[in-house]
Amino acid sequence: MFDERKVCMAALPKQLYLFYRDGFRSMMVGKTLWKIIAIKLFIIFAVLKLFFFPNYLATNFTTERDRAEHVLENLTRTPSAR
Repeated sequence: MFDERKVCMAALPKQLYLFYRDGFRSMMVGKTLWKIIAIKLFIIFAVLKLFFFPNYLATNFTTERDRAEHVLENLTRTPSAR
């Protein structure tokens, strides 16, 4: 009645974390690589959002009610109505 697959799947995230943590610790340039990763993530989430994903709702609707109605209309519309 003991399912070994569930136990293995539950331990998988921890095993992956330990694998990468130990791998980067033993590398000579591990800290530099983590810094590069952090810079890339900053660029992706901060800089690209500012330039390529403007706040459409804030610029096109003045009140929260107008924004909510627009979102609700677009979420509940059937594909044939588009």
